[in-house]
Amino acid sequence: MASAPASLLPDLNPEAITASGKDAEKLNLPALQSKMKSDPEGYEMELHLIYNQFKSSMELFQQQAAMSFTSVSGIAADPTVAKDLGDRALFLAHVTPFYPKHSAQFPRELAQFLRSSARTLPSGLRVHVTQALILLINRKMVDIVDILELFMELQTLGDRTLRTLAFSHIIHNIRRMNQKHKNDPKNRGLQNILFSMLQQEDETKAKRSLITLCDLHRRKVWFDDRTANAICTACFHTSPRIMIATLSFLLDYEKIEDDDNSDDSGSEDEQATQQPQIVLSKEVVYKAKHKGTSSSKKKKQAKLQRAIRSMKKQQRMSSEKNNSSYYSPLNHLKDAQGFAEKLFSRLQTTNERFEVKMMMLKVIARTVGLHRLILLNLYPYFQKYVQSHQRDVTSLLAAAVQACHDMVPPDAVEPLFKQIVNQFVHDRSRSEAISVGLNVVREICLRMPLLMTEDLLQDLVLYRKSHEKAVSSAARSLLTLFREVCPSLLVKKDRGRPADPKARPKAYGEVKVASNVPGFELLKDDNTESEADTDDGYTSSSDIDDDVGPSEVEVAGHSGSSDDGDDDDNDDQDIDDQGTTSEDDSMQEENKDSEDDDANFSSDNTDVISDGDESGKADGHDPAASSGPLSIGSETFRTDSGGERGYKAGKRKFSDFNEQLNAASQSLRALKKLAGAREGSTSETNDGILSNEDFQRIKELQAKKEASIALAQHGFKIPSTDQLSAKRVDAAKLEANIRKKMTKEERLALIRAGREERGKYQARTAIKQKKTGGLSNRQKEHKKAMPLAAKRAKVSRSRQEKKRKQQRSGKQFRGRKAWK
Repeated sequence: MASAPASLLPDLNPEAITASGKDAEKLNLPALQSKMKSDPEGYEMELHLIYNQFKSSMELFQQQAAMSFTSVSGIAADPTVAKDLGDRALFLAHVTPFYPKHSAQFPRELAQFLRSSARTLPSGLRVHVTQALILLINRKMVDIVDILELFMELQTLGDRTLRTLAFSHIIHNIRRMNQKHKNDPKNRGLQNILFSMLQQEDETKAKRSLITLCDLHRRKVWFDDRTANAICTACFHTSPRIMIATLSFLLDYEKIEDDDNSDDSGSEDEQATQQPQIVLSKEVVYKAKHKGTSSSKKKKQAKLQRAIRSMKKQQRMSSEKNNSSYYSPLNHLKDAQGFAEKLFSRLQTTNERFEVKMMMLKVIARTVGLHRLILLNLYPYFQKYVQSHQRDVTSLLAAAVQACHDMVPPDAVEPLFKQIVNQFVHDRSRSEAISVGLNVVREICLRMPLLMTEDLLQDLVLYRKSHEKAVSSAARSLLTLFREVCPSLLVKKDRGRPADPKARPKAYGEVKVASNVPGFELLKDDNTESEADTDDGYTSSSDIDDDVGPSEVEVAGHSGSSDDGDDDDNDDQDIDDQGTTSEDDSMQEENKDSEDDDANFSSDNTDVISDGDESGKADGHDPAASSGPLSIGSETFRTDSGGERGYKAGKRKFSDFNEQLNAASQSLRALKKLAGAREGSTSETNDGILSNEDFQRIKELQAKKEASIALAQHGFKIPSTDQLSAKRVDAAKLEANIRKKMTKEERLALIRAGREERGKYQARTAIKQKKTGGLSNRQKEHKKAMPLAAKRAKVSRSRQEKKRKQQRSGKQFRGRKAWK
């Protein structure tokens, strides 16, 4: 076997390959590769030569693997031989598309060689052969369905470089395959391979399959029910590591989605979102329109438009990313009840550590809340851990809140609810525990308000007077909730001004069934209001037919004696002071117009009396104070002692009584006709057929109603049941406004947070000395190199100046000292 390499590989040196007589000089593989691509027919001999060399080396490696050769001896230990084989594999992979007939078997042979000898090959050679196979897959020479299982096995060999290469190729290939449209036939075949690997007991293969499925699901490539259910089924794998990996993916799904941009294999769209955001200042906009020549303005405006388009694109992409309906795999469960029950039974019998149990409990609670399941044994299980000193009790309480919904009987959750109140909310508890307990109570009551009683609520609301901010804010939030949910449980002074004072929570099992189009009552109310605005009374000139004159509207009912009280009452019931019937008066009272009419009548009455008949004053009586009839023009009003005003028919302009009756009957017929027309218009609206304009008006009225309610509630809005089930309860929000004790390092980090751009402290003199803006005149004088004559002149001037100063000072002679 020692002479086998020489016989099987007649020429391993790539420099010894000639150009089939067309060139006498020797060529290396890259140069030969480019020439073969440009002229495939002229280099068939070289192709056969290199192909034979590759097959000879491949057979040699297979024989060594069969004879159990190690890397200590044999050709595998020679790095040059492994490099030559890898180079020939890459060379043939590049030129195979140009020679489909001559190298038709090369892809199958290369895949078979890698499948049989991958574990015995050196790492470098294994990577080169894998790269050659990837190149053939990209050139559509090999189908990914035939090669997927091989690439999944390559990830289990323990070679990090090979694992990264194979994994990234699988992800990119499947993404590219589904980029324009979903290729369901190929996707189903690939999914079957990965699903079967996920169910195997081999932990390494199952883990690689799980990672591939999770990555494809996260990237929305395989965003279907089959993939989601396969991922969720991995929670019941026999390997604890596979179970923990699946639970962590289901729990931290949003976190993994946010970390998608940090992957090296992110798409171009994801890389575009990482670009720094462009900020346009007012100065840039001003220069683009005002400063510079016309050509420079055009360039600046074009640059400005490009920047604006880039900003709009980034905003659109960010909004699409934030508003995307990107759900967890738990949303796609086919048998959510069976999944929750099976996982809960495993939780009760498992011997895993506490963190794993909490992960399983969170997944169960999230599934129960998401699909509104009934799992009554779950809530007593929570009671074992509801203690103020329990580790990770906040996240545990968040899971308990997540498992509550309106389909669960209140009796099943009541023991847990009472235990939370008794363990956390009492006078001897710490302020942090009280605030957490109040927040948990608020979140549970938001989902199940029937759990709260009147006495308990009044006790909890009193904590709003606490001096701790966290406690008082939590109690106020609970108070705000019940002002909207059920104000009757609160004391009258705590109710405030709720939007609906008669609001109450729905009873257990109560369902509101819509009997008509939702929002139709808003449209009906809107029609009545518009009619009330346009129709202050039936006496308007636009509503009365042309054949009815003003005198016909003003006419009174039956005439009789002036002092007949019954006739006065009948007149009052028939026609009011505006000439409308008693039915019209009742409609006006519903629209609250009668009070305004009475006020106007009383003010007008005093003015008319002053100009009317003064016969009462002649008799010595005040017409306003008397209980008898008042004469106003041609009509007579009666006031009794009770302050009621009556309307009496007096002297009329009509000369004949028959004309008065005809006019009265005509006015009544006109009013009835108008009332029938209005009833017909409302019946046309209520016939059950709505137009597109009606539906658009209903949407506008609903938006207006919600806006008014939001203003009345000061921004507080109770979410719907579906929103609560889809919402994840964050454990950090249960600890809102709680000031935690920071370490010294955390305090220093907080202090230095706003000082990144500030330099080290220095004195002002040091800063002046180190300034780079130039030197002062005094500093320049010290550094000047003056000529010798100038120096002497300066010295002499300073000497003379000193002598003059001494002379001006005038030293006084004090005489000799006595002791000298």
